Amino acid sequence: MHPSTERAGERHPRHPGRVKPLALSALALVLSAGSLGAQAALDTYLRGSFSAVVNWPLIPMHVVLLPDGRVMSYGSDGQGNQTGQFTYDVWDPSKGTAAASHLTLPNTTGTDTFCSGQIVLPASGAVLLTGGDKTVNGVRNYSVNDVNLFDWRTNSLYSAQQPMAFLRWYPTVLTTAAGEVLVLGGRADPNTPAPTPEAYTEGVGWRSLTSAISDDAYGIRNWSYPRAWQAPNGKVFIATIWGGTYYLDPAGTGKIEATPLALSEGDVYLPSVMYSPGKILALRKFNKAVVVDITGAAPKATRVAGVGQDRYHASATVLADGKVFVDGGSMVSNVANGVAYTAKIWNPATNGWSNAATAAKMRLYHSASLLLPDGRVLTAGGGAPGPVTNLNAEIYTPPYLYKQDWTATLATRPVITSAPTTAAWGSTVPVTLNASGVSKVTLVKTGSATHTVDFDQRFLNLAYTASGTKVNVTLPASARVAPPGNYMLFVFNSAGVPSVARIVKLG
Repeated sequence: MHPSTERAGERHPRHPGRVKPLALSALALVLSAGSLGAQAALDTYLRGSFSAVVNWPLIPMHVVLLPDGRVMSYGSDGQGNQTGQFTYDVWDPSKGTAAASHLTLPNTTGTDTFCSGQIVLPASGAVLLTGGDKTVNGVRNYSVNDVNLFDWRTNSLYSAQQPMAFLRWYPTVLTTAAGEVLVLGGRADPNTPAPTPEAYTEGVGWRSLTSAISDDAYGIRNWSYPRAWQAPNGKVFIATIWGGTYYLDPAGTGKIEATPLALSEGDVYLPSVMYSPGKILALRKFNKAVVVDITGAAPKATRVAGVGQDRYHASATVLADGKVFVDGGSMVSNVANGVAYTAKIWNPATNGWSNAATAAKMRLYHSASLLLPDGRVLTAGGGAPGPVTNLNAEIYTPPYLYKQDWTATLATRPVITSAPTTAAWGSTVPVTLNASGVSKVTLVKTGSATHTVDFDQRFLNLAYTASGTKVNVTLPASARVAPPGNYMLFVFNSAGVPSVARIVKLG
């Protein structure tokens, strides 16, 4: 048994209702297959399941979902050593998980992309990589101002030529409502933060926000991958590790202002995620959690139940149904002490947590998780440094992909047979399915994750009307709640099972 603090005291889920004789017969057959089979059958429709551990060509410290559904990753060499200077990988989930599903290519840019910031540009779909690592006199973890681009159509990584104004290592990147990419925080060297934001516009270049310099918001007190989100009011909301919160107006040379909201102490390695427009689930220190609501005139926070323990280096991923999946982490940062092998699922309808499946590998520093278009979650990496070097991944299959019974059988999924590839805000678009019966339509921003942060990830329930196999879906009204870029469109059938997503470019 894994030495997980969460496994002590776990109980099997209670039977969901009165058991019919046929169900009892089926359960008896499952039980006869052995205790491990019974565990899987009893748990899967409630907890989901992890796949077997699969090999990865490097430690995928940085993962980003490309416009065609493949996943780019980078962060180490093939032996798991700290460096992004030599290789990067493109994984095609449609080809499975064997070696043939990976395309590992040389990094010829000259930039060590280790601990950079990466995001898909909203117009071209290219991946923008900002900053990275530099070795000075044999000492690592200095910084560069390099900017590189990955073209998913040609699988090529190349220099963007125009660098940032500031050296950055550990920067945050996010897409604004205006379609720019905002870069916050990071540091220039071990003693010097980078407290001046910069904005990047495709075809134009970089602009420094010289009127929005802040050591408190994204400088010396909060330089490591600052938590920031495009807010419904048009500004960018920032929640710091020390508790202060801010709004940044990225127009022109920028403007930063503190809000009255003070949060409890957080940590650079505790995750936060926007699970609904303007609502953020934030894990804080000492097993605390809050929901931050930025939909009103002033932000407010509501205390909710903690995840069960401090989970440093955990990942928080919004699932296709809007619940939040938290995997990995340990009670002591990057130490195999209180390792959380059992994942958790947070339900925003109840503000409560439930146990998900139990992973085989500890996922600590330099691990990452990413929602895939098929509704599963890639959980991968960890190490360099750390107690283990994880050149591997496990893929989590959520409960919504299983029949809601004891058989541990995958459910029949609806299939989107036609959907637009682009859409405008507020528009209504036609979607066709292979069968009738729709219970929900959702939109999830394609992810780009590293160091417990999934840049830009957000979830939206969409209004729709359905007639037979035809569904008319209404897109979000504003870029303030759904910034431009690529989104996964999921359609759920009457049994609550999602389709494989179609990727739609909004804006």
